[in-house]
Amino acid sequence: MKIQQNLNRIEITQHPEWAQGFWDSLVLFKDQVVHHIFFEELKDGTLSLGRARKGLIDFYPLVENFPKYMALNLAKAESRTDDAHRKAKHWIMQNMRVEQKHADWWCDWAECIGLSREILDQAQPSALMDAINYYLWAVNTRGTLVEGIAATNLAVEWATGEWTQRIIAGVESYAARGLAVINEKTMSWLKAHASYDDLHPYEAMELIKMLARTEEDQAKAFIAARRAMEYYMIALNDCYGTQESSLGN
Repeated sequence: MKIQQNLNRIEITQHPEWAQGFWDSLVLFKDQVVHHIFFEELKDGTLSLGRARKGLIDFYPLVENFPKYMALNLAKAESRTDDAHRKAKHWIMQNMRVEQKHADWWCDWAECIGLSREILDQAQPSALMDAINYYLWAVNTRGTLVEGIAATNLAVEWATGEWTQRIIAGVESYAARGLAVINEKTMSWLKAHASYDDLHPYEAMELIKMLARTEEDQAKAFIAARRAMEYYMIALNDCYGTQESSLGN
């Protein structure tokens, strides 16, 4: 495994057999998130404004807390005695700085369909919506460093990076019908996550390959990533299936 001199950038390498199986086995779970009906309708421009608003409100705590989950995992990096931990520590710190901007960008996106920051700050997701937050808090607090990276930086960022690529045109179609105000500011969150050069999940997989040194480590990391995607699906199912936001249809 070669790491570039900049410790915040991880070189993407060919997977060994176990890592390729790890990645391939997660694709089904990732695709269930990416192709969820919530995102399919958003892609087609057919998702009601009520459901869109509900999604932006109820997922805001996940976006706002995301760098905090990484900070919990960061505390487990034994950088003085372990080279892989040192690389993970530098990468997580850089990723946290990026993610800290994203809550503001999410608020800008929400504003384009009539949601203020005050409304987002008062978000009270249902227990099913909030379960992913409790899981990420738990795995980044109680799990190993590699489990936290697998759940947070691989599972959540991987799925999110792919669905954002698919929905940009659909979101822009709301503006064409006078239902949203779309500009560079309100599209910042989507375009940042949809960027094809956003390597976070791929770099996370490289860190997993360095940190998961035993079959037990590998199995735990896989379970952590799969479980995060399962909770992502639970949140989406609840968001789509429950009552729409009272702020409009």
